[in-house]
Amino acid sequence: MLSYQHIYHAGNLADVHKHTVLAVLLTAMKAKDKPISYMETHAGRGLYNLSSEEAIKTGEAKLGIIDCLEHKRHLLNKDYLGAVEKVQKILGKEFYPGSLMLARILLRDEDEFNLMELHPKEYAALHHTMFDFKNVHTHKRDGYEGVLALAPRRPPNPSRGFVLIDPSYEVKEEYDKVVSFIAKLHKKWETAVVMLWYPVLKEGYHKDMVAKLADMGLPKTYSNEVTFSALKNAEGIKGSGVFVLNMPFGAEEKLADIGELFN
Repeated sequence: MLSYQHIYHAGNLADVHKHTVLAVLLTAMKAKDKPISYMETHAGRGLYNLSSEEAIKTGEAKLGIIDCLEHKRHLLNKDYLGAVEKVQKILGKEFYPGSLMLARILLRDEDEFNLMELHPKEYAALHHTMFDFKNVHTHKRDGYEGVLALAPRRPPNPSRGFVLIDPSYEVKEEYDKVVSFIAKLHKKWETAVVMLWYPVLKEGYHKDMVAKLADMGLPKTYSNEVTFSALKNAEGIKGSGVFVLNMPFGAEEKLADIGELFN
């Protein structure tokens, strides 16, 4: 499916949740000097204009990052907040960084990025946004296939890495696809930190996926789901969830109070 464009949802409450976790994980990994190989299966365009026609059409950012910056700034993780403020200081208050831009800000020049995006319009925007950044490679290819192809094999090859899995879940089959992909990825790249994001919908499509992941015996797992109180009477997404394997040391403690943001 190639209809999904994240610009309609950029900066919403799910982004705040996902990007807070991402910032904490990457900051914890950066504590060690060894370079990191960062990959995304569904990169999107990387940078979003919240004053665009598409973003205004849904207005999701108003209840998300805009409200958090105005009323809950003290609850935002400092690394996440710092990255958002850096983008807005350079480009303007209407801009919001996607996950890969957050990662590029939080990580270092020696870290390498491989970003997958199959949607033609999104890929064009992604390539334009990231063209001048050092050690950033964009790929117009299926994200699952691309990450598996580029992931290093077991040591002695360089093996320190991070993979973000963030599909659109436009079709229910995506949930099973994610489980299969994580099993294959971990078998090939067992030391990689893997972060999966998923929507919490009233239909509960995610529950079977999370249960299957929990039964796989993966190392150092972490899961977190939040419910969006501001959207309790709205249609569509009800909350946001993340599942992490090879959780970096110290990261879980820094996420202990994340739920306060969404009450």
